[in-house]
Amino acid sequence: MSLSKIQSESINLADNFAFTGTVTGTPGITMADQWRLTADNSMSSSDFNDITSNWERNDNSGFGQLGTGMTESSGIFTFPSTGIYLIKLVFSLKTGVSADAAASVSISTTTDNSSYTRQTDTYESAEAGTKYATGVADFIFDVTSTSTHKAKFQYYRSQSGTIMRGSTALNITHVTFIRLGDT
Repeated sequence: MSLSKIQSESINLADNFAFTGTVTGTPGITMADQWRLTADNSMSSSDFNDITSNWERNDNSGFGQLGTGMTESSGIFTFPSTGIYLIKLVFSLKTGVSADAAASVSISTTTDNSSYTRQTDTYESAEAGTKYATGVADFIFDVTSTSTHKAKFQYYRSQSGTIMRGSTALNITHVTFIRLGDT
């Protein structure tokens, strides 16, 4: 078709057009989920420790989970499908000790369902006395297998008496998982 022929014909935008191509993949975000600690964690040791208990899915009025969501067992989070995921951790600490205190919370992942790698180390500190600190860590994780790729969260504290705050009523220490797209 010549350029002059194309220029002389007009397209009626009210006409219907048939799509003859193929759509592949799943566009857009297909999973979003949120979990939180339901109770304070006393952070009993100064080594990196797994946060293994007191996790619950957000159950507040208006919470909008998208898709199947994550599953959790003893602090290990399993992904519902393969894909690229954003993991965002928000944590809140309280110190009530006579010395300055520091704590770290990390996102750890495995690709073999065994060996975990700390992907983040987010440190917060508070002066002596009753003080509060909040930190954020995030990691984009390529989940190519739901049976081997998992996530967990760990903490470290420099002084006894440091508490990771939790609540069943609202998000204080919590994690958000969002599937960004296909792997």
